[in-house]
Amino acid sequence: HKFRTAMTGTGRERLTGQIEVDEAFYGGLTPGKRGRGSAGKTLVGAAVERRGSRMGRIRMQVLASASAGDLARFLGATVAPGATVVTDGWVSYPPAATAASVTHEPHVVAGSGEQAHVILPGVHRVFSLSKRMLEGTYQDGMQARHLQAYLDEFVFRFNRRTATHRGMLFFRLLEHAVSAAPAPYRDLVAAPGAKERPRPRTGRRAQPATLTGQPLDRPWRH
Repeated sequence: HKFRTAMTGTGRERLTGQIEVDEAFYGGLTPGKRGRGSAGKTLVGAAVERRGSRMGRIRMQVLASASAGDLARFLGATVAPGATVVTDGWVSYPPAATAASVTHEPHVVAGSGEQAHVILPGVHRVFSLSKRMLEGTYQDGMQARHLQAYLDEFVFRFNRRTATHRGMLFFRLLEHAVSAAPAPYRDLVAAPGAKERPRPRTGRRAQPATLTGQPLDRPWRH
């Protein structure tokens, strides 16, 4: 988990060119409303570079909401000014794109007769693969407050999926680790302060009974 805190690196370049952007909810199957406005789940935004028919680099970030302000902060941190963001036409994207100084290219899914994963194939594939990692590898055992760290791990691995020298991945991670800020215990535990730590024992400690005895010759024969 300490290495996950170093996987974000420092000074990462923002995405350029044509970029698919969308949001999805993480947190397993729960009853109630589906899609935007779901309760008890965590909203995650993703941005994926288009490189012809292939995907380039990606970025993922936990979002407080799908409002224009939160999406503008996400775009400003992950997308370079002047880039083109391709979205599903959610009403918050036009003002968010303007605030982030990027060009907005909406493809409204509602009423178009097409599925969202057809209009935005890259970002939906990223959502699918990341959820498969969380559900399969980690059995959905992560806490919501630690979801960003698991997303950072997925982004780190995905952006280096075509690396020809696999040993360089470990080398780069060590480079990030020595320059990253410390990760103290209270920042890593799921709920700091929720559990009481064992108190140190006071008073004189009683000595345990001795285990010495008459040595036996080949004790397994008895």
